[in-house]
Amino acid sequence: MKRTIVPLPERVRYMDRLQKRKAYYANAGCHFWVFEEAALNGAFIEFTEAPDRVTLQAALQAAPDQVLDANRIYQEISLS
Repeated sequence: MKRTIVPLPERVRYMDRLQKRKAYYANAGCHFWVFEEAALNGAFIEFTEAPDRVTLQAALQAAPDQVLDANRIYQEISLS
């Protein structure tokens, strides 16, 4: 999960990078989603998900855009 603030003049370039990121993660066996805050244009959250920790960690470590800490991975917990 990554939160990013993108100034308006950089939005087109950021969107292009997102398309490339999505393709990279798909090829690495991961899902990649991006959400923009409804009340704050330019505030984005990116999510990357994989079927297992090994796949996700490998994809993050080899990502063309540097990931701050590829070892920090969150897993879903059961609430029942």
